[in-house]
Amino acid sequence: MNRKLCLFFGAAALSLLTACTPVESEAETLPPAEFTARSTIAAITPERIIRKQQATLSAVGDVLIHGTVYDDARTDTGYDFYPMFQPVEGYLSEADITFANSESIIGGSEIGVSTYPSFNSPFEVGDAMKQVGIDTVSMANNHTLDRGVRAIENAYAHWKSLDIITSGSYLSEEQRLAVSTIERNGITFSFLSYTYATNGVPTPSGRPYLVNRIDREQIKNDLARAKAQSDVAVISLHFGNEYEEMPSTEQIELAHFAAENGADIILGHHTHVLQPPAWIETSDGRRSFVFYSLGNFLSGQQGFERQIGGIVHLEAELTETVEGSTVTIAQPRFTPTFTYSAGYRDFKVVLLKDVNEKWNDNTKTHLKTWMPELEFHE
Repeated sequence: MNRKLCLFFGAAALSLLTACTPVESEAETLPPAEFTARSTIAAITPERIIRKQQATLSAVGDVLIHGTVYDDARTDTGYDFYPMFQPVEGYLSEADITFANSESIIGGSEIGVSTYPSFNSPFEVGDAMKQVGIDTVSMANNHTLDRGVRAIENAYAHWKSLDIITSGSYLSEEQRLAVSTIERNGITFSFLSYTYATNGVPTPSGRPYLVNRIDREQIKNDLARAKAQSDVAVISLHFGNEYEEMPSTEQIELAHFAAENGADIILGHHTHVLQPPAWIETSDGRRSFVFYSLGNFLSGQQGFERQIGGIVHLEAELTETVEGSTVTIAQPRFTPTFTYSAGYRDFKVVLLKDVNEKWNDNTKTHLKTWMPELEFHE
């Protein structure tokens, strides 16, 4: 993959952004007791190890293409979203696997592009995401059913044509039961996705597989099937209260439920602002990683909290011994980003540190609320 990072930022735009008043972090200074990180897995001595493999996973939050964004991407022959992602391409493409939440369904221009409250995005959004290194997307969110079955069918087919793995929305029950997996460096990752609701739009009768809704029994059963077919279970949850910078009790409880039932990595989205990551210690001695909300990655929403997002980077290590195998999620890092535009033109995702150092510092403090060891990759 292309590892070069080319970041262009006009001096006039930079001075305008840095003149804005920074937000003060509302992060708590001490983590709740249940988030205290500790290892209960017995030490693995070198002579017991048969094989040790490592693979990296990166993830971003909402790719939500408002009308201002697709209007800016419009060309004489279609749309070109690549310049919007290109400034952070190197950070997206460096991982073995990169995940994104495709919030506005890419049903394609042939059925008419549309914006809030009923989204439909051009296929070219997916083309650009493929170009910058996205390997897998979630299709389960509150906008999945915005434009009906046709949009889902079109999106599913286009992601498949790009060889991008999808989860959370399917065209049949057989597809839903076939766990989405990606293998890298001898480690198999599975991907499951669920949403809290679909903005009051009912799922068509007899077709529940069109979107995975948050249902604990289904999540439990899906995780059992995923764990039987993979080493690392990744679950994305579209949940929480919009614009709240800390997770709700319901989010925390659901993340713990997922971890207890086998989820190794839990990726949250929907709130459109960053919520901090944490470790979850499970009753069987594992340690799962949760990022309660990855915020907006690319959208037309304004207000600096909604324009700040980022890329989480993780390492999964699979260790096989004579007794069996264990998976460790380690080395969490984060790249804070900012969706820049000038008068709803020239949208691009850039590094937050190049926009406003105070916002960047406050974001780091907020994200370290429950994970003081979190490092930053900028």
